[in-house]
Amino acid sequence: MRAQASVLHLDLDAFFAAVEQRDKPSLRGKPVVVGGVGGRGVVSTASYEARVYGVRSAMSTREARARCPHAAYLSGRFDAYRATSAAVMGLLRSCSPLVEPLSLDEAFVDLARADLPDLEVATVSAFAEDLRRRVVEVTGGLTASVGVASSKFLAKVASDLDKPDGLVVVTPGTELELLRPMHVAIIPGVGPATVERLRRVGVNTVADLQQISEEELVRVLGKAHGHVLHDLAFARDDRTIDADRETKSVSVEGTYEQDLTDRRIMDSLLTRQAGEVARRLRKNNLSGRTVTIKVRLYDFTTLNRSTTLPSPTDEEATIARLARRLLEDLDTSGGVRLLGVGVSGLADWVQEELFGSDATDGGPTDAHPTEKDDGEDDGSPEGDELPSFPTAAAGTDPTGGYRPGMDVVHDEHGRGWVWGAGKGVVTVRFETADTPPGPVRNFRADDPALNRWRMPEPEPEPEPE
Repeated sequence: MRAQASVLHLDLDAFFAAVEQRDKPSLRGKPVVVGGVGGRGVVSTASYEARVYGVRSAMSTREARARCPHAAYLSGRFDAYRATSAAVMGLLRSCSPLVEPLSLDEAFVDLARADLPDLEVATVSAFAEDLRRRVVEVTGGLTASVGVASSKFLAKVASDLDKPDGLVVVTPGTELELLRPMHVAIIPGVGPATVERLRRVGVNTVADLQQISEEELVRVLGKAHGHVLHDLAFARDDRTIDADRETKSVSVEGTYEQDLTDRRIMDSLLTRQAGEVARRLRKNNLSGRTVTIKVRLYDFTTLNRSTTLPSPTDEEATIARLARRLLEDLDTSGGVRLLGVGVSGLADWVQEELFGSDATDGGPTDAHPTEKDDGEDDGSPEGDELPSFPTAAAGTDPTGGYRPGMDVVHDEHGRGWVWGAGKGVVTVRFETADTPPGPVRNFRADDPALNRWRMPEPEPEPEPE
């Protein structure tokens, strides 16, 4: 550990859902769920209003709907999330040259490299409070939870202690005092399966864990997990903060609150992650030959499996199909804590797709659902009947390609977002982040006056003279 509390961890609160509430005034203060909206969908993020009803990430959308049927279920807008994340990361980099993004919504910052007069607790506390205020400004109202401590592990723990919109600074010398009464699940990598193993040997809190020898932990949990857990129980973490390096791969991964055991949910998560990887590749004019999945099991064993194509691809269907096939060869019956998809062997060109463009290939279609499952709610506002427009022709997409939450613009009514779509009808609420809650209108899915609205590309920075 460092001698001062100079590692800051910032975590944007319920990030995807918060962006949706910011941009959709009618959803502010109401339950919002972002993820797959179809029958095989998976929750990515739930607002705090939805979490009251037990909705959480990695839960099936079907179960989430059963728990909170009145929530808004949205498919997600990654352009908006990336733009908001870029604003926050830019703010962090203006504070310190050493910023390590972990995902779109969280990052570590090395305060030892920030322009601070000293690293006393009062100084870093004032800096962190001001940083949280500035995050609200640059994001248009989003809040962040911040932890500051003498190591990455403790800063991450601290940022979780007062969520949402909180700040915890761990005074150097009090680290073990802070950890001792906490449940062992506070330590990264300790999921339900590990909790149960530790409970069987009488370990429930970090204080209990500190009483177990390292040899005993290795016997109970295995070599890798046992050594890591023993170090973290005593707050030993000397990892450094690594700033952005040259991109050698593009990957997306998620760690889940509950161990995953349902292979259908795992397949659906991999499909969604493959879709995000493909979007990032295309956005940066990249492609790659090697598709890799990362799987962390219940016992903290981490497995990586990869396959290499004869030519580069940026096709979501191909990446998703290969990721699911790689998962088929792994035994995940004990539970999975982390899933990830990555593409490496990057190139700046793409050869014509060798495997076709069938996005389903017999697998889940949650990344881009094209129609409702039988009996599935189409996301239309409750009590707002659809007009009797003709049903879409057989073999066509009855949603017209519109997804709940998508930004649209109408020639007469202006900008809004898709509330629901199906049977050849699109329901739109006309409002933006800068306007009050607006009216709801229904349109034919093929209405030429209705189009998808895309966020303008940022202005390029002027060349230095």
